[in-house]
Amino acid sequence: MTENNTTENTNQIATYASAGVDIEAGNELVRRIKPHAKRTKIPGVLGGLGGFGALFQPNLSGLQEPVIVSATDGVGTKLKLAFTLGKHDTVGIDLVAMCANDLLCGGAKPLFFLDYFATGKLSPDVAEQVVKGIADGCVQAGCALIGGETAELPGFYSDGEYDLAGFCVGIVDKAKIIDGSKVQAGDVILGLPSSGLHSNGYSLARKLLDAQLSTRSDELGATVGESLLAPTQIYVKPVLALLEKVQVKAMAHITGGGFYENIPRVLPPNTKAAIRRGSWLQLPIFSMLQQTGNMTEREMFTTFNMGIGLVLVVSPDDETAVREALIEYSMSVYHLGEIAATPEDSHVELID
Repeated sequence: MTENNTTENTNQIATYASAGVDIEAGNELVRRIKPHAKRTKIPGVLGGLGGFGALFQPNLSGLQEPVIVSATDGVGTKLKLAFTLGKHDTVGIDLVAMCANDLLCGGAKPLFFLDYFATGKLSPDVAEQVVKGIADGCVQAGCALIGGETAELPGFYSDGEYDLAGFCVGIVDKAKIIDGSKVQAGDVILGLPSSGLHSNGYSLARKLLDAQLSTRSDELGATVGESLLAPTQIYVKPVLALLEKVQVKAMAHITGGGFYENIPRVLPPNTKAAIRRGSWLQLPIFSMLQQTGNMTEREMFTTFNMGIGLVLVVSPDDETAVREALIEYSMSVYHLGEIAATPEDSHVELID
C-alpha cells in the first residue's frame, strides 16, 4: 500500500502553482496597477510597465553640473498595523515619503520611484491597494512610478503579510547641493510638522498601544489605530518651491533616531542645535505613548519625531521669507531654536 502511494506521488506532474506561486494572480495585479502608474507619469518617462528595465530621460536644461541622488527605504513594522487593521492603501505613501524626503534633504528633486512588494501568497486586491498608495505618494512627491517587482514567496511570510522596499532617484545641480557646510552659529532652526509617527518607532509603539488600537480617543480625534496609521507627510513640493526663493543651509528628515541622531548629521563641526521645549505643537499621540510607557524625554526624542518631520536651518534674515513661501501650501513653520557654537562634537541640546 505504501509503495503504491509513493509511486502515485512520484508520477504527479509538478507545477509552479502546486508550489504555491500563482502566476495568473501576478498577471492580474499588473493589469490592475497600470492605471495607478499611469497617473504618476511625468515628462521623461519612456514606455510603460512591463519591460525588464524602466527608462527615464531627465531634462538637464538649466543644470550646470547635474548630480544623481538616490535613496532606498522601507516601511518597517508599521506594516503590522496595516495587517491588523486591514487597511493597505496608505502604507505606500509611507514608502515613497521615506525615500523622497531623504532626497529632498540634499536639495534634490525626485524623478522616479520603484517598489519591491514581497508576500507569501499574492492577493491582487491587497497588492493593488498598496500600489495605489505608492502612486498617491508619487503624485505628492511629483515623481513617476516607473517600475517595480512583485515576489510571491510561499512559506517565507506568514499568511496575509507582506514586506515593502522602495527606491527613489532624483537630481540636483552640484552648486545647489545642501550639505550643511554653510551652517554657522546664530542661524535659526525651523521645523515643519509631522502627521504623526511617520514610519519610525513602531516596534515600541505597537508594544505599548496594541491593546488599544480600536479605542476611540476624543483627544486624537480618531481611534488609536487610525492615528498610528496616519501616512507620512511628504514635503517635496512645498520645500522645492521654497528653495527657489530662500537659501536653506541644511535639512534633516526626522526618521529613526529622532532629533538626537538626525539633526547632528547635517551640522558642521563645533556647532550644536539648541532646541526649545514647547516651541511647537506636539501631537497627542506622543503624550499617550510617553504616559503609557513611562518614557524619559531622552528616549522619546531618540525614538520618535515628536511632531516635527523636517528640520530646516536658515539665516535669521530668511525666516520670514520661509514662512511666506510656505503659506500657499498651508504648512505651519515652527521656530525651534538656534545654532550655537560648542567645543564638543555636534549635538542636540533641549533647552527651556
